[in-house]
Amino acid sequence: MDNNYLGNPNLKKANVKVEWTEEQLLEYKKCMDNPQYFIEEYVKIISLDEGLIQFKMYPFQKEMIGTFHKNRFTICKLPRQSGKSTIMISYLLHYALFNPSVNIAILANKAATARDLLGRLQLAYENLPKWLQQGVMSWNKGSLELENGSKILASSTSASAVRGGSYNIIFLDEFAYVPSNVAEQFFSSVYPTISSGKSTKVIIVSTPHGMNMFYKLWRDAEEGRNSYIPIEVHWSEVPGRDEKWKTETIANTSEQQFQTEFECEFLGSVNTLINSSKLRVLTYKQYLQQNAGLTLYEKPQKNHTYMLVADVARGTKNDNSAFVVFDITEVPYRVVATFKDNEIKPLLFPQKIYQVARAYNQAFVLIEVNDIGEQVANNLQFDLEYDNLIMAAMRGRAGQVMGGGFSGGRAQLGVRTTKAVKSIGCSNLKQLVESDKIIIEDFDIINELSTYIVHGSSFQAEEGCNDDLVMCCVLFAWATDQTYFKELTDSDIRAQMYKDQQNQIEQDMAPFGFVVNGLEEENVGTAVDEYGTKWNPVVRKYDTNW
Repeated sequence: MDNNYLGNPNLKKANVKVEWTEEQLLEYKKCMDNPQYFIEEYVKIISLDEGLIQFKMYPFQKEMIGTFHKNRFTICKLPRQSGKSTIMISYLLHYALFNPSVNIAILANKAATARDLLGRLQLAYENLPKWLQQGVMSWNKGSLELENGSKILASSTSASAVRGGSYNIIFLDEFAYVPSNVAEQFFSSVYPTISSGKSTKVIIVSTPHGMNMFYKLWRDAEEGRNSYIPIEVHWSEVPGRDEKWKTETIANTSEQQFQTEFECEFLGSVNTLINSSKLRVLTYKQYLQQNAGLTLYEKPQKNHTYMLVADVARGTKNDNSAFVVFDITEVPYRVVATFKDNEIKPLLFPQKIYQVARAYNQAFVLIEVNDIGEQVANNLQFDLEYDNLIMAAMRGRAGQVMGGGFSGGRAQLGVRTTKAVKSIGCSNLKQLVESDKIIIEDFDIINELSTYIVHGSSFQAEEGCNDDLVMCCVLFAWATDQTYFKELTDSDIRAQMYKDQQNQIEQDMAPFGFVVNGLEEENVGTAVDEYGTKWNPVVRKYDTNW
């Protein structure tokens, strides 16, 4: 009788009885209780130099196994070629063998990478002794199922990858290389899956690649702001790596590449607007409140002046409608609130701006009006009657000039992002950030800055990344060069502007007609029309009917 799965002599098919010796039973129990022992005794890997060999773990790999086994949430920052994938598939193999009816997800930045990891796990499985194997129910490139009910899925990291399922372990490989928008969607989608069980494990392993979701999770783990246990391995902990190896590696790659891939530093992309040394020290802080796309870092303060800059999208999920609120009372300017939403419709966005701007002391509002933004600006001005909407007008060689209102047909409710505006804005933003004249402690802005790179003669987001919040910062930086902005931030001028505004409001609200002051009898017959007729005012008597 053939006891092999689909004729493969290395695989045991399901429902085949195995008679164990007493020694094998004791060995099975030992393997089940000690994953480190199981891996070093029974897991085999392919070596480039030696072929199929027994996996002998480095000291840091043994510590990793212990951390995985004892904790639910683990995040690992590891250098390139340190055996991180091998140690992971070895642990997942142990988990599937010795835990019945568990679901395991192997997720990577690319589906092909995830399937390759599963293939390496399957190779290790094939080289186990038959008495250690579970019978195979199904076996293919994207998944496998064992007779103990355990299943392993290999897929790309996406919002739909594990939706609808319940998983005992989710392994995220090279999570730093997953695009930021995909990573955010994944976590918002998968968190209910993770939290559905009390023993669910999440293991994140990656080499740094910019300041993205992996960077945030790592920093939060270091600061104790989440439940992840951080594991960091230095390149020198890998046998065979010394200063000579470092020198040779840098010579064959670059200093920046070595810093990212082996020193595991969180650097931005190459040729970013903000230099890498500055990006490296930018830190985000915990928000006060976050809800429906709005993130608050500071509450409005009395006598502070604020400016809200908005970038409008069409609400088609391709990009975000966004705004950033700046405290412009003094230098350094501060980011106090942000908003981004890739689904909000242009008809609803003005109301969101209106609510936040009013809360921040009637903040001055600057809207980018290249496309659908004009509709948003018009809604704020004419429907919601918001007074502090900043306008811009063309002034010949001076380009667009910002102000509180203009006459003439060339004025607009907001600013158009031209090459000149963007160029000035990028230049000013670089200077503001690198000279610490603006304080940015928002994770999403820092993330976008780390991938805001040179593109031709300008800058834009790296492929697969967003720059909606950064563009709000660029427009703000452009505005800081404007004469009108300097007036807004000058306390004396600002006080006069406020006084003028209040006078205008009072004039607009003044009623028509005479004011009854109780002296009407003194004025009897003093009203004369154009024909010389004298008129007496009508005085209401409250004890009679009209």
